Amino acid sequence: MFKGFKDFLMRGNVVDLAVAVVIGSAFTAIVTAFTNGLIKPLISTIGGTDAAKGLGYQIFQNNQATFLDFGGVINAAINFVLVAAVVYFVIVLPVKHVQERRKRGQEPGPSEPTDVELLIEIRDLLRAQSQRGTGRD
Repeated sequence: MFKGFKDFLMRGNVVDLAVAVVIGSAFTAIVTAFTNGLIKPLISTIGGTDAAKGLGYQIFQNNQATFLDFGGVINAAINFVLVAAVVYFVIVLPVKHVQERRKRGQEPGPSEPTDVELLIEIRDLLRAQSQRGTGRD
């Protein structure tokens, strides 16, 4: 059971997909912070609501909605770099190491079904197909 699970995890596309989801989530945080912290206040120069205070620049002193929040963007960028580093060192690097060992033959790859297992599967499929054709269940 665990060998099958390990074989599933060692497929390159599963790991790549997991990394893409995590990096995509972190990148979404950067984009959200950029739009909320920089673009939204620029639009708010016409008029709007208050923006959060922090590291930034107030464009118009009498309009609190024109605050450019550089702190939020920097925070999201740092978050992205930290998440990417953790994903790389905890997931990508160990998987790459295992894949290199498999290429060198030091660790066996995913197990292939034996001839007997394939024949049993074919027999069972043919039996199920013939039972459906005769109306027997």
